Amino acid sequence: MKISEKFSELKKKKEGALIAYICAGDPSPDATKEYVTALVRGGADIIELGLPFSDPTADGPTIQAGIERALNGGMTPDIYFRTVASLKMHIPLVVMTYYNIIFKRGLEKFVKDCAESGISGIIAPDLPPEESGELADFCIKHDVDLIFLVAPTTTDERLKRILAEGKGFIYLVARLGVTGARTDVAASTHELIKRVKTTTPKAVGFGISNGKQAAEIISAGADGVIVGSAFVDIIASGKDVPARLEALARGFKEGARG
Repeated sequence: MKISEKFSELKKKKEGALIAYICAGDPSPDATKEYVTALVRGGADIIELGLPFSDPTADGPTIQAGIERALNGGMTPDIYFRTVASLKMHIPLVVMTYYNIIFKRGLEKFVKDCAESGISGIIAPDLPPEESGELADFCIKHDVDLIFLVAPTTTDERLKRILAEGKGFIYLVARLGVTGARTDVAASTHELIKRVKTTTPKAVGFGISNGKQAAEIISAGADGVIVGSAFVDIIASGKDVPARLEALARGFKEGARG
């Protein structure tokens, strides 16, 4: 399923999207399948599935620990794409990884593997839009969305380019720093949502930890919320993981409905 189709569907229902992140292979590929299914049962509209990299510069301690567990469990790009292909989900899947992995695999091969395994979008937080042209061309060729991040510090010039070239959704970084749950929604988040004027859906990530925050972000004008650390914390605990993932996703989705 295309990302644009999911957002169009949600727009008709007048509700925001819940984009749920977990790291593939944390702690095993079989567990990933079970956890993705639980998140979808809980109401996740899009699954952002991390492809682990040894130097995840955009991620905070919680997700870094999940990435380390996945790498220690033997996760590789080949296993990742086989795992994704086995999911057979009827919602969009997005890969979040770092450019070195994409480059090492080969740009077109990576994008083609995404398309063939059922991935609708790519997020590479360390790839500047000014240097993304070759990857973007392959994404267009294979009908995969290349998703860019916008931060409170993004310049007007770079923002203009991102809004012209970004596909799927625009990833708004809620606050400066790395990923990780926070107890409040920063004032800069509201300002960023207002600043980014586009017909492409806007989804806010970094720091969202409960349904109340999700509701606040959707009410402020975002089209979706991206939640990762709160789910990865549950996986790290190893206790009643599927049931707790489903319950937490349901709470976030209720908030996203407004």
